[in-house]
Amino acid sequence: MTSISSTAIDDSISMAHTETGWVDRSMYPFESKCLGLSAGAVHYVDEGPDDGGAATLLLLHGNPTWSFLYRHLIRGLRDEYRCVALDYLGFGLSERPPAFSYRPEDHASVVEEFIDELGLEDVVLVVQDWGGPIGLSYAIEHPENVAGLVVMNTWLWPVTDDPHFARYSRLVGGRIGRELCERFDLLTRVIMPLGFADRSKFTDAARLQYRLANQNDRTGTAVFPREIIGSQAWLSSLWQRREKLADIPARLIWGMADSAFRPAELRTFEGLFEDSKTVRLYGVGHDVPEEFGADLVPLVRDFLVDESESE
Repeated sequence: MTSISSTAIDDSISMAHTETGWVDRSMYPFESKCLGLSAGAVHYVDEGPDDGGAATLLLLHGNPTWSFLYRHLIRGLRDEYRCVALDYLGFGLSERPPAFSYRPEDHASVVEEFIDELGLEDVVLVVQDWGGPIGLSYAIEHPENVAGLVVMNTWLWPVTDDPHFARYSRLVGGRIGRELCERFDLLTRVIMPLGFADRSKFTDAARLQYRLANQNDRTGTAVFPREIIGSQAWLSSLWQRREKLADIPARLIWGMADSAFRPAELRTFEGLFEDSKTVRLYGVGHDVPEEFGADLVPLVRDFLVDESESE
């Protein structure tokens, strides 16, 4: 394991981009770090106290986003809590290893190794979109090391028999869809904006940060749509072991105007957790941390305070 800190990330030949001058540090004012793992070099930020007394949040993004998605939460919570956010391999500032599969099961293995190498304990997982299966798989495997869950607009079960998901997976994850993703950045340019209930919340400056993050290699973003149905066996294995999540304290924060993950998916999660509360965000779409922005901070803080007081 190799750890690289601070501005050294700009010089790391392992990273996806040879320079990071495109990153808007006024919007993303965090110290960049790099951790060399078995499959490749992972970029992450680690902000806030590391004295063992504060809760540790691990923030896991979806597709086609990166840790930039959580900038509002990190800025709003880092004075009180340790906030760790990584970019999956193939996303953001992480490496794009040519031999990596970019399948969610393998991303989950990287996240597990990341947690082990950093020695993160009693983590609160904050998940959205593909961050759900990837993060919740860790919670299923290591429930003893997960102190809480913040779950936003995601899923955890096979959806091959659901036309709503299967149609999207076959269309965007098929040969033509993948070519559009890889060559023309379909996900960031077209599909991501469509996920906002209020598109004025998706500023030109923020949109540019997602586009530039994918400017050189979009393999990672192109694989995920196929795997909605392609990873049925892995998703089935997770869902079959869902009882391991049942007693982990959870806060469900749901954008109710999301056309991807609907009230039906929310109800499934509500039936899973024995100790959970739901915050419904009407007029908010799919990418809750981006669209709801800094207003998400007090909602997550309330959960952390509630859990601290219940201990």
